[in-house]
Amino acid sequence: MNTRTGRKVVFGVVAALALVAGFLLTPLVAVPFAVAGQSAASAIGDRGIPAANGEWGYPLAGDYFKGRGFGYHPVEGCSYCSKNHLGYDMSQGCGSPIFAAGPGTVVTAGPLSGWGNTVRVDHGGGLVTLYGHMMWGSLLVSVGDTVSAGTPLGAEGETGKSWGCHLHYEVQIDGVAVDAEPFMAALGLPLK
Repeated sequence: MNTRTGRKVVFGVVAALALVAGFLLTPLVAVPFAVAGQSAASAIGDRGIPAANGEWGYPLAGDYFKGRGFGYHPVEGCSYCSKNHLGYDMSQGCGSPIFAAGPGTVVTAGPLSGWGNTVRVDHGGGLVTLYGHMMWGSLLVSVGDTVSAGTPLGAEGETGKSWGCHLHYEVQIDGVAVDAEPFMAALGLPLK
């Protein structure tokens, strides 16, 4: 066998092995991505919809763990986490569904500096709610969509400047973040 024929045989064997390996490994790669994309929609049925009061409701259904609140809350061991926290962190665990808190129009649905995969809803009158750190591939809304309290937005993740899976829920009035706890309490929806 000459050198040229030998190279062709080796190339053929390597190509065949690569195809077999690709075929065998595809489920290990594709299935987790497919499940991640479906987790928000499928988890919604497990938890129901969030409690509401009038046109407004909670961004998570059921009980949750509270993380950092609004204001000065440094995170020990996290050099990139802001010390002046402008939102309210809540968690049910990775992949938990996140819902719109009130009626409005989606103005952001995707990457947003610092918050990672994010949805922002404009409620009119200068009021915007922000849902940050959502799982990649989980968004269920697009820019321009009209939502109401309880509309599924996506799933809890840890994208952007995040320290573990959680929802960063932020309320902004005329572009300035305000404390979500008194805002929600005034709507009859007290946060922990």
